[in-house]
Amino acid sequence: MNINSRKRHLRPSVADLRGWAQLATQATRGVTAIVEGVHQSVWRTLGAPAGEHDGRTRGLTGSVYRGIDGITRKVGGGVDGFLARLQERFDSDDQDSPHGIAMRSIMNGVMGDHLVASANPLALPMSLRRAGIEVTAQRARTLHDPRRHIVLSIHGLCMNDLQWRGDHRGDEVDHAATVAAALGATALSLRYNTGLHVSENGRSLSELLAQLVAFWPVPIEQITFVTHSMGGLVARSACHHGEDTGQLWRTRLRHLVFLGTPHHGAPLERGGQWLDRLLGQSLFSAPFAALGQMRSAGITDLRHGNVRDADWQGRDRFTSAHDHREHLPLPDDVACFSVAATLAARRGPLAERLIGDGLVPLHSALGQHDVADRDLGLHRHAHWISHGTGHIELLYRPEVGTQIVNWCLKLRD
Repeated sequence: MNINSRKRHLRPSVADLRGWAQLATQATRGVTAIVEGVHQSVWRTLGAPAGEHDGRTRGLTGSVYRGIDGITRKVGGGVDGFLARLQERFDSDDQDSPHGIAMRSIMNGVMGDHLVASANPLALPMSLRRAGIEVTAQRARTLHDPRRHIVLSIHGLCMNDLQWRGDHRGDEVDHAATVAAALGATALSLRYNTGLHVSENGRSLSELLAQLVAFWPVPIEQITFVTHSMGGLVARSACHHGEDTGQLWRTRLRHLVFLGTPHHGAPLERGGQWLDRLLGQSLFSAPFAALGQMRSAGITDLRHGNVRDADWQGRDRFTSAHDHREHLPLPDDVACFSVAATLAARRGPLAERLIGDGLVPLHSALGQHDVADRDLGLHRHAHWISHGTGHIELLYRPEVGTQIVNWCLKLRD
């Protein structure tokens, strides 16, 4: 790749620039609000009255903060309007580079619900992809040799469809492509906003698959899901929605493979909730709690592994510490398999409870729970553990793809 092509490869689209500019404006206003909150906390200890709203100052001080906020809003609005006009003129639908989509995917994972609520161009719409290109009804008709079996890979938090393909000691690894080749299937990937609630993404995926079955050039007879991390929760949620609405695609689902899926949550998000509560304890640190509460609905769903609307609706997702989930079993008409990873060299009580793969505990990835009614009941022959492996490494270990193929072929035989 020459220098000019590399520059084009890394050059952001106007939509990206517009999205980052909007975030910069919002961040400036947010920091101003935090500073004002701390300022007011100091005044409160001296007996000074608060402003019109909690955390706001009054008088001349309040006017200064209102002025800063107003100027920031006006400048940000002007920049956004200018970039919006440029976006209409210059941007195209297939302009994403791997670097650009990686950055957008991270931002979607961290605050994707906010991006959607503020109509930010960085928000990723859900789409089915093949080699990074969206598969629409029109493009599906031009595919060479479309198969009756679809292998769909579903990525995890802050990731995207292009990251399924990686390198391991000089060899290219792509689990979905490996499985598709072994089963004589077409490999597709899902791209989605991982910052939305898992149940929202599950519903959207179910609807998208219903469209796929309708426009695919040949009748779809079988579907295999290969999922990583949060993607497994989204797949389970989609199965739930597909069953409730009687979607045809749901009757075609044959295999559901989980790689490092936090079926019963991940400790990292529980730590985030603990930090929220700690910051809220002090009058002076309370304004900073807003920083922790910027994390997305998708992230807070990982606290316990929420997969349905009822798991989170009607509750403050930042303060509700208890696991309110009703048990959702794995679909009994689908062959389900789980690959878990542990950084430990071998199994042991301490490694299983405390180490895991660096993000997801081993028991959570295997669907096991201390309460029998919550255990997913995966049989021993349906799970496999990769030792000395981290959470992301699951994507790029060739033996993981081999294990998935063995499971699927054994069922077919």
